[in-house]
Amino acid sequence: MKIIGNEVVNMPWEEKPKDCEQVFWRSDKNPILTKKDVPYANSIMNSAVVPFEGGFAGVFRVDDTTRWPNMYAGFSEDGVKWDIEKTPIQWIKTNPEINDFEYGYDPRVCKIDDTYYITWCNNHEGPTIGMAYTYDFKEFHQMENAFLPENRNGVLFPRKIDGKYMMLSRPIGYERERNIFISQSPDLEYWGRHRLALKPASNWDNVKIGAGPTPIETDEGWLIIYHGVVKSCNGSIYCIGSAILDLEKPWIVKYRADRFVMSPEEMYERVGDVGNVIFPCALLVDAPTGRVTMYYGCADTVVGMAFTYVDDLIAFTKEHDIINRI
Repeated sequence: MKIIGNEVVNMPWEEKPKDCEQVFWRSDKNPILTKKDVPYANSIMNSAVVPFEGGFAGVFRVDDTTRWPNMYAGFSEDGVKWDIEKTPIQWIKTNPEINDFEYGYDPRVCKIDDTYYITWCNNHEGPTIGMAYTYDFKEFHQMENAFLPENRNGVLFPRKIDGKYMMLSRPIGYERERNIFISQSPDLEYWGRHRLALKPASNWDNVKIGAGPTPIETDEGWLIIYHGVVKSCNGSIYCIGSAILDLEKPWIVKYRADRFVMSPEEMYERVGDVGNVIFPCALLVDAPTGRVTMYYGCADTVVGMAFTYVDDLIAFTKEHDIINRI
């Protein structure tokens, strides 16, 4: 298995417990971030982390004690202990006609060449995909929104494909507002050639699905994880699934597991502002070893961390594949 990526120095990692039979295993340090890490916070949750200058940087969703969602920058030497800025990100508009930032949540960060791009759920007469870029996680330049409202879970691919930038998203507000699409752009501003990629396919994700962290490029295809929702008599349950997309036409799904790779189990995942939710937004991937560290929101209240290997994720996805099942 070949991973197209880089070495991640000082990557947070814990060895797999001997009695663990699951694909992902949780950090013994969970939750690694709570409301105590930001002044006047009600919660800190679905957040994005990337390697940065020998350590790590991130964009974090923080809901304050008015229950308003906002985004904060943060830095860490080891990916576990974080120094979160005390005030929200202040956006510099690249065009004065761009709508003023009102709220933001569930960010992702994707490095393309030497630029870190942030996508998030922005407000523009309803939820849509906001975009911005930064070089240093100190100055953030707000770009044009990617799409019309309503849309969520915008996730960029880490390189151009056939000369185009590509983004996963989930349009909402239409009759079947539960599918993941892929859109293409020549310049990160004008988006088109929308292609349906994934629909709910199993009982555990039969309500809706949404893209998770930046896809991982491998010689098998683009490995993605995503969240899926099922309704129970006690409300919604958010779990995590996996799929492998074609490298050149990523709207073509090569393999997809029919069962989740991770579900809410621990108390901090089951109990919180929105119980029974695990929501993945970031992966650290060390190409030489295949190690994967995932950051995920827990019960819309705290941030957790879990671990796996790329090989194990791919093996699980192919073992339980529903695309090629006869």
